[in-house]
Amino acid sequence: MTTLFVGLGRMGSPMVRRYAARHPTMLFDVDTAVSSALAGELGAEVVASLAQLPEVIDTAILMLPDSRVVESVLLTDGLLAALPSGALVIDMSSSEPASTRDLAQRARAAGVGYVDAPVSGGVAKALTGELSIMVGGAESDVARARPHLEPLGSTVHAVGPSGAGHAAKALNNLVSATNVAAAAEVLTVATSFGIEPEVMVEVLNSSTGRSQASEVKYPRHVLTGTYDSGFAMDLMIKDLGMARALADELGATAPVTAAAFETALAAREQLGGAGLDHTELARYYETVNNAPLRGRAD
Repeated sequence: MTTLFVGLGRMGSPMVRRYAARHPTMLFDVDTAVSSALAGELGAEVVASLAQLPEVIDTAILMLPDSRVVESVLLTDGLLAALPSGALVIDMSSSEPASTRDLAQRARAAGVGYVDAPVSGGVAKALTGELSIMVGGAESDVARARPHLEPLGSTVHAVGPSGAGHAAKALNNLVSATNVAAAAEVLTVATSFGIEPEVMVEVLNSSTGRSQASEVKYPRHVLTGTYDSGFAMDLMIKDLGMARALADELGATAPVTAAAFETALAAREQLGGAGLDHTELARYYETVNNAPLRGRAD
């Protein structure tokens, strides 16, 4: 049987290259030039219509921008109705948990399995197949999904029922974003006091304040002035918004979540809107604290 891989953007393209080396694969993307080029590279076929699938397709992997696009692909474009009974949908997009639960229910009613399996690690880990994958869904569906996920990630975490994968992804990205912001606050204060940013990063990384932000993002993407981690600020804001909505839905007290979300919105507005890398949150702090960090490209 064959898998349909839907969504061939910055993450989907390197993922499908690894996936197609292990599993028979067909491709679909709204940009037909992209799908045709990848199909030629991989020796795969392009599916012309999501509503009319070849009979050999029994699994669909989605790597799409957000829940609205996932809903459109599955419901409006007809993918869910076109899949045979017993098929499996693996949604690896960064989607909203509430939407995911609803789609999983619709899929079950149609006799189709459904798991949410968002990823962490960005383009760099997609290229190497070392993504961290968080999977939500019924145990039997998660078990069916594992062979499809193993070519893509070095860790696969079964985290709970439908929507739990997407909730875990949003919450992880909340912690990641607050680490970037906290390090920016610390480094700009340290710089104003007279401590070199590189020295303060070394202190953090040899002490209890270390994080993935201080170990990777600041040395590679902030202190170099490149701001090129490959993860957009708009996507970070989307994930922060989902984490905040989840906290509100559950009645949780989460002031750090609210502060991180509002800070990211302020940074986006001040720095000029779309097209920003999420590490430019540090550039926002440089501006408001009047404490430029060494190595800035501008």
